[in-house]
Amino acid sequence: MSGGLYSTESKDFDKTLDLTKLRPYGDTMNDGKVQVSLTLPVKACERGAEAAIQLAKQMGLNNPAVSHYEALDKEFSFYVVYGNLLHHVNYEDIHVETVDVETMDMHGVEEFIDENIKRDVVIVGASTGTDAHTVGIDAVMNMKGYAGHYGLERYKGVEAYNLGSQVANEEFVKKAIELKADALLVSQTVTQKDVHIQNLTHLVELLEAEGIRDKVILIAGGARITHELAKELGYDAGFGPGKYADDVATFVVEEMVKRGVK
Repeated sequence: MSGGLYSTESKDFDKTLDLTKLRPYGDTMNDGKVQVSLTLPVKACERGAEAAIQLAKQMGLNNPAVSHYEALDKEFSFYVVYGNLLHHVNYEDIHVETVDVETMDMHGVEEFIDENIKRDVVIVGASTGTDAHTVGIDAVMNMKGYAGHYGLERYKGVEAYNLGSQVANEEFVKKAIELKADALLVSQTVTQKDVHIQNLTHLVELLEAEGIRDKVILIAGGARITHELAKELGYDAGFGPGKYADDVATFVVEEMVKRGVK
């Protein structure tokens, strides 16, 4: 598997690529090499490793092998399995609903606000419900930002309020009204048993009950958030992995102009 990092220099490298039959790439094109990890509620042993191999075969992996396993405690074990995926997908037929904006950098957003909105944009963010994770909302909101992308607190023309984590939806809505928010950012990291779906839906219901849903730009973010899911739940946009403050800010300010917000 590690050879995949270097094999592109080989004269024997298979350069054929059929996007209608897309498979994972490991050592050579179209080999279907994948790595999966799983936890089983049994002790770590050869028997558990064989169970992981049999499960991998049922997933559609050819010649699976356990490269590593270890005990999590007396009755739970963790496995890493390699194999060749037999299935493929037609990449040409894949269409994903995405946020349709050309992202501006921080200075571009600042100029856009100055030229088109002519006042500070109020953005309130939080990890709501029981979610105690702040990494996502901090990456977007805090001045230092993340991965070279400054957070909204640094933007001239933006009043950014980071309420932190475990903020009840009721309190979030109260703050939105108090601060006269233009946009609300909701970060959701905890997704077990789809608790994020319930929490995001509840927030929309509260905003509608207060009669302010249409008065704010509502955005959801998190590792399992997609734009399509966010739209289905009644949000204006959803931002998942690989998105930063400039992506969010661009959408907010352009959406405000589209709506004619003053």
